Amino acid sequence: MQMISEIELLENNKIYIAGSIASAPVFNHQIYGESFYNIIVEVQRLSKQTDMVPVLISSHLLDIDLLKPDTLIEINGQVRSYNNIDKNEKKRLVVNVFAREARILQTLEGIESFNSVFFDSFICKEPNFRITPFGREICDLLIAVNRAYKKSDYIPCICWGRNARYCENMKVGTRLRIWGRFQSREYEKKYHYENIVTKTAYEVSVIKLEKVEDNK
Repeated sequence: MQMISEIELLENNKIYIAGSIASAPVFNHQIYGESFYNIIVEVQRLSKQTDMVPVLISSHLLDIDLLKPDTLIEINGQVRSYNNIDKNEKKRLVVNVFAREARILQTLEGIESFNSVFFDSFICKEPNFRITPFGREICDLLIAVNRAYKKSDYIPCICWGRNARYCENMKVGTRLRIWGRFQSREYEKKYHYENIVTKTAYEVSVIKLEKVEDNK
């Protein structure tokens, strides 16, 4: 069996974002003397809407004092996920961006795309195709992207139109290469006693995808 190198595993999950920092850094954890912080980066779409992208960044990449709100930043990294257990002991999939490279910018001029994602992945849950009340065809995918130490990241994706129809009947285990953008989406969740809470979902909006045969 062919061994997959760590470099290849880095190449199968890539994200680039450029935007403005929307929140002050919040300490997350420290390991071997390296501190990690959570920030939110506001990234503009072509439609002028914005996505609020959660990022985990190391103090070894940039001086934390530079990570001030409204500062322009570009980040290369990977989309990561983990299960968070809430107070009711229910598992919730948490998705964010793990920064591998980061740079403070003076301007966003000249950047062709503020938000781009690439995955070499596998479908790990049966696709969910549906038509919205507005007549849009969409298909929800949950994909697995392998990384080092036999770990995987599970990432929700959404396909539109002909891409939705294309993957509607794909089987679990199908290998897909996916290009898209990381997006945030607010929704309302109703709890007991008519309590409604606004939450934010994070997913990848698929722009292009291709099915990969086993010998490729």
